[in-house]
Amino acid sequence: MSDNAILAAMRRMGIDKEEMSGHGFRAVARTILDEVLGVRVDFIEHQLAHAVKDPNGRAYNRTAHLPERKTMMQRWSDHLDQLKAAT
Repeated sequence: MSDNAILAAMRRMGIDKEEMSGHGFRAVARTILDEVLGVRVDFIEHQLAHAVKDPNGRAYNRTAHLPERKTMMQRWSDHLDQLKAAT
């Protein structure tokens, strides 16, 4: 999905560019997954498709952590459902 698709969807929902950006949602998710839900940072970084900074790490790190990331995303979904139910 392109950045423009996210931005267009946000604008259709009435979210103004001064209020939030597509990247802003990623930053919020990253923070909550780490600080509130206690998810390992390497799982979060994989999910956000952030590259390993170390060149040797990029060359040798072939991990995907798919089962853990699936669990993480279910916890994220459950967290969002709880927030929605609380409003």
